[in-house]
Amino acid sequence: MVPLRFLDSGECLLVVEFGSTIDAELNERVLALDAALNRAALPGVLETTPTFRSLAVHYEPLIIDRADLVARILTVEAEAEVARRASRAWVVPCSFDGPHGEDLVEVAERLGLSPERLVALICDQPLRVHMYGFSPGFAYLGGLPAELAASRRAQPRPPHPADAVMIAGGMAAIAPLPMPTGWWVVGRTPETFFAPTRDPAFLVAVGDTIRFEAVDAATFAALAARVATGERVARPEASR
Repeated sequence: MVPLRFLDSGECLLVVEFGSTIDAELNERVLALDAALNRAALPGVLETTPTFRSLAVHYEPLIIDRADLVARILTVEAEAEVARRASRAWVVPCSFDGPHGEDLVEVAERLGLSPERLVALICDQPLRVHMYGFSPGFAYLGGLPAELAASRRAQPRPPHPADAVMIAGGMAAIAPLPMPTGWWVVGRTPETFFAPTRDPAFLVAVGDTIRFEAVDAATFAALAARVATGERVARPEASR
């Protein structure tokens, strides 16, 4: 097991780095420490932010100094239980048809795949929600097959639609808010993944898994109409 690294980011933020790769086991360690620090409620610790492979710890140095914080984190991490969190597996409808998969044909050609094969690969196995970041509700998904390891675009493309499903750099993502992107837009889900007025605002939790279920454009439209009334069309499969 790689020893923890402690990196300063200004005077009030300590980054606890677990490693240099993106994988489920390392991410579980990050989430275990995050949960353990929240339970410990250390005086002076204001907020924690988990990522793929690190945990940002925001703290008040007038209450707890860096050396004491590092010592406390090492103790808490040694006692943290990994892979004991409740998580859910979700089935998420996604249309890869026509305008929903704007970049599907181009990126499939770049990867030497047929569009049908690309869709099958992205739907064949669960993808893990490693973290949220970059913009509100932007979900980074790991576990994409190696055949889909497309490089990012050389130039950003025009803004994608809401809740676009994208691939780039060996990962997939769900992007709730339209914006220009260097990712390849291969599909779109009718589900609303981020809604600030909803409780919880984020539909799925970090550590959950997502399996995309391909639907045609007509089914997408019908599901989107149901979502507009407040219904949830993504469905949980089971708890683990």
